Parts: sequence; structure tokens; C-alpha cells
Amino acid sequence: MSSPNLTPLEDALTRLLSEAPVVTGVETVALADSLGRVLAENHYVPADVPPADNSAVDGYALRKQDLRGDRAIPVSARIPAGEAPKALAPGTAARIFTGSEIPEGADSVVMQERVEVTDAGIIVQAEVTEGQNIRRQGQDLARGDLALAKGTQVRPHEMGLLASMGVARVAVLARLKVAILSTGDELVDPGTPLAPGQIYNSNRFTLIGLLTQAGCEVALCETLRDKREATRETLLRAAESADLIITSGGVSVGEEDHVRAVLEESGSLSLWRMAIKPGKPVAFGAIGGTPVLGLPGNPGSVLVTFLMVGLPYIRKRQGRNQKPPVGERIPADFSVTSTSVRREFVRARKEIRGSEPVVTPFPNQSSGILSSACWADGLAVVPENTTVSPGDLLTYYSFAELLS
Repeated sequence: MSSPNLTPLEDALTRLLSEAPVVTGVETVALADSLGRVLAENHYVPADVPPADNSAVDGYALRKQDLRGDRAIPVSARIPAGEAPKALAPGTAARIFTGSEIPEGADSVVMQERVEVTDAGIIVQAEVTEGQNIRRQGQDLARGDLALAKGTQVRPHEMGLLASMGVARVAVLARLKVAILSTGDELVDPGTPLAPGQIYNSNRFTLIGLLTQAGCEVALCETLRDKREATRETLLRAAESADLIITSGGVSVGEEDHVRAVLEESGSLSLWRMAIKPGKPVAFGAIGGTPVLGLPGNPGSVLVTFLMVGLPYIRKRQGRNQKPPVGERIPADFSVTSTSVRREFVRARKEIRGSEPVVTPFPNQSSGILSSACWADGLAVVPENTTVSPGDLLTYYSFAELLS
């Protein structure tokens, strides 16, 4: 069971995803610039791919019934790729290359390695099956088929598929514009000497990297000072230029935590405090009509809450057709002796012990230790109200899967 004052992760995600409007803007980009973008429309196959039967190998096109033991078959034509062939003369073969169109009258292609070339022609030195080494018209894509659905994120594979259909420019959804607001008078930018009591603003750069990798556009990036009115003014200004505001810090219960209070006073607050560790003080609301996701201030908590809460929300708003991460079940190489009402995401990595994989945690799981995430390759999940003994199976999410 979880605390009545803490929202379970699944309930929080259900709430957030139900309030995640997909961006409506559409822009057309060159195919070469489409990597990572989300398709704004379905793509149907305009013509068969390949457009005609073609050879899968370098070799000789022939008619199987013309084979007569060791008798040589004369070569009557040469068919390079890119040229339309003439019909194959009966009783002959045609020299053909990978990708070349199969001539009318041929029903098989024999690899050149299976052929002896003589003055009289070729002698086939292998069994021939009708249709062998021929890529049939429409084998990859048939005209009218749905090739790529709206909401597909474009990877190199999709770029190649679109190119194979002759697509030069692609309609994609506009990038989600996100404002990053860090809270705290103690924060200074890297490159500035630290005065007593100051720390460098690491969360800003963690979020810039995560949002860039997620295909978002960072529309605004500022530090909020610990003043109620300044916080309100900056949030309202950010709401004018962004589709989403992400804050770090300022959502807990301290006297200087103003983000949550401003949302309650000048906007709305629909979620606060989640049953996860690290990252309990997560807030979600809106101000000026723009959604606000308030993350904790500790660097480790920022990473975990963004991956487990922020990223699913962002992907929904981006219109992506994407299934949630599956993870893998791996034996634990550690123990947890006391239970918690919060689900814990342990910064860990998969290692091999003997011949079997195990999941090993970073020794210090403090939410302020960002180096733990650099050491780790992913997150191991310790369920609520659960102890762990070495060998127990845990779900492990690699960072690669979470960020893909």
C-alpha cells in the first residue's frame, strides 16, 4: 500500500497523459532534415517498391527450362542496373547485376560463382530453382499500402523508406517548445567563480540535454529567484512563449519554495507529491494556460522524475506512437532490508557475474549525487512495500531504452 498523501506512479501518469494535448503545428522539412521528427500525416505507397522484378545478385538471368545438363548456354545480352532490358532471346542467358531489372522471358538468376564461363557461353554448376535470386515487384512495398503512420518518429530507417518511395519533403509536427526554469538564489552559471553558499546550476544543463535528445525546442532558460512575485512574473512570461514549462526546485514545503504556491494562487495544481524515490515532490499544474511540470531540486531526482514522468508526458504531446518501456528482469546483486511506501528507482548498471547478468547499484543513492547517474547505465526498480535479497528478480530499465 502507498501513503494516502502520495500519488502512485501509474495514477500520476494516467492523470498527466489525460491532460497532454498533442501539438497542432505542422511544418514541412527536407527529408535530410527529418531525423528525430514526428510524422504529421500517414504515408501511403505511391508505387510498388521495387517497381519491377530485379536481381538480388550479380550473375546470369535465364529460363530454367533451357538448362540441358552440361550444355553451354550462350550469353545474348548484358543488363546493367538502371537500364530497361529487352526480352530474353529463347535458349540464351543475360549477364545481369544486382538491382538490374529482370528481362521478360527469364525466370531465374544464377550467381556468377555458380557458373563456368566458356567461349560457347555459360555452364551452370548448381541446381536451379525457378524464381531464385529474384526480388519481386512490390516485395518491399505494394502500391496503396500504409508505409508509415502519422505519429511515427523518423529514424534513419524511416528516412530510407521515405526515400525509396520518392518522398523529398516531409510534413512533421512542430517541435514542442519547453521553458526551463531553475529555482534558487544559490544557483550560478558554470564559468562564474563561486561565492560562499553558491552552487553551479547543473539541473539546467541536465534538462537541456534531455529535452534536446527528446526532440524538443528549448524556448526559454532562466533562473528563478526565491521571491514569490518574481516567480509569478517569470512563470507567466514563460507561459506566453512555451508549450510546456519545466521547473526544478521550488515545489516542496519550504518557506522559499514558491512554484507550488504560485500555481495554487495564480493557476492550477492537479498533482503534488508522488510515491517514488527519489522524486517525491513532483508537481503538475498550469499557469496562463500553459502546463507546468515541477520537478524536485536535487540533481538525481531531476533525472529520475524526468525519465519516468516527464518523458512519457512529452512523448504524448509530441504525438508519438510509442509504447512504454518494457525493461528486463535481472537478478539483484544487492539487498534492501526495510520496506518503503514509495517505489524506488535505483541508479544501477547491468554486470556479468560468472556467466549471468546481475544488476548492481551505485553505492550512494542520495538524490543529490549526480555522479551516480554517470556511473550507472539505467534504473533498477524496487517495488513499494518490498524487501530485496541478492538473486531476487528486479525490473531494470536501461537509459538507452528510456531515452530511445
